[in-house]
Amino acid sequence: MTALAEVPEADGLIRLSDPDITPADLAAVERVLRSPTLGVGAVTAAFEAAFAAYLGRRHAVAVASGTLGLLMALRAQGIGPGDEVIVSPYGFRETQHAVSLCGARPVFADIDYWAGTLAPEKAAARVTSATRAIVAANTNGHPAAWSALRDLATAHDLVLIEDSTEAIGSRYRGALVGTFGDTAVFDFSQPGALCCGEGGMVVTDDTDIAMALRRQCRHSLAERTSVVVGGTPPYQAGLSDLAAALGLAQLRRLDEILEKRRGVQHLYFKYVQSFEGIKDPYIGPDVTEVNWFLYLVQLGTRFSRSSRDAIVEDLRLAEVEAAAYCQPLHLQRHYFDLGYRRGDYFVTEKVADRAVALPFHTHLGEDQIAYVVETMKDASVNVGAGAAIY
Repeated sequence: MTALAEVPEADGLIRLSDPDITPADLAAVERVLRSPTLGVGAVTAAFEAAFAAYLGRRHAVAVASGTLGLLMALRAQGIGPGDEVIVSPYGFRETQHAVSLCGARPVFADIDYWAGTLAPEKAAARVTSATRAIVAANTNGHPAAWSALRDLATAHDLVLIEDSTEAIGSRYRGALVGTFGDTAVFDFSQPGALCCGEGGMVVTDDTDIAMALRRQCRHSLAERTSVVVGGTPPYQAGLSDLAAALGLAQLRRLDEILEKRRGVQHLYFKYVQSFEGIKDPYIGPDVTEVNWFLYLVQLGTRFSRSSRDAIVEDLRLAEVEAAAYCQPLHLQRHYFDLGYRRGDYFVTEKVADRAVALPFHTHLGEDQIAYVVETMKDASVNVGAGAAIY
């Protein structure tokens, strides 16, 4: 191991995620702590308005999580038992679970090998008379093929929902993610660039959908101080002023946060080039900008899933927090019970078996990144390196 690869972070662990928190963020939270309202109030409303303006969308509804946001978006479109929703088996499982939670059946379609996003031609093959919606994700920050997905949704009169829980600030053909779906869902938990602990946002241009989202999300302030019974029992899934204050402060300096994360990305790219056995993150031809959720590297095809897991374990023993990304949804128990099996989605399995998420946040220095990559290279030798990249 080289001299660069000898000393990890001062506290003994190079973390997978570490939110970018500044004195301005702390001051915003302190102002709410000193105010008479900690729950949903004026600060949450300000965060919603600022987020809608950031994307250029008419409405934004702050929610407790991306999962609840997608659940309410599906219900607002009238999707429920007996309906089918096309989704990818690769990505953030907590969000995809919302399809089952609303009573609909998730119908998986495989991904594009390079981008990791839902492949439109494979989604088209899964459309039936019961299909009501497509939920496509900007997986790990890489925008999906939105033009083709919109054409598919229009051709079959389907609702198109954009899962941007792993993406903020990325652009497809010049437009920000979050502007392509009939509704779009964001999540503000770690390791996202905009992080306020937990929470999310649903955006739409449809006033009726926005009203339905608000009815499901929470009682209005007026209803909380009266005996009025609403027409829809809400989930009480609003975002507190406390979390919204942090989210609003981070939204105001989102460009700064993303720029710092891009700096870390460039350092990774510099050191990863010396690692013959892996494929660096890919950016599609229609993609203007990608802001990664995690820094993923793809091991060569001579590596197996077990050798990938061994590399992750070696990194952890070297005090580098890494993770296998991800366990395909169709191989998890809930979806296994729906009849899905290994071998159903070849590309998803091939990608997921060899993907490793490395530490990715604004506090990483060049020496730490060099240490992470060098340690991973040593670990790959221990398990038997494969030179084949694709």
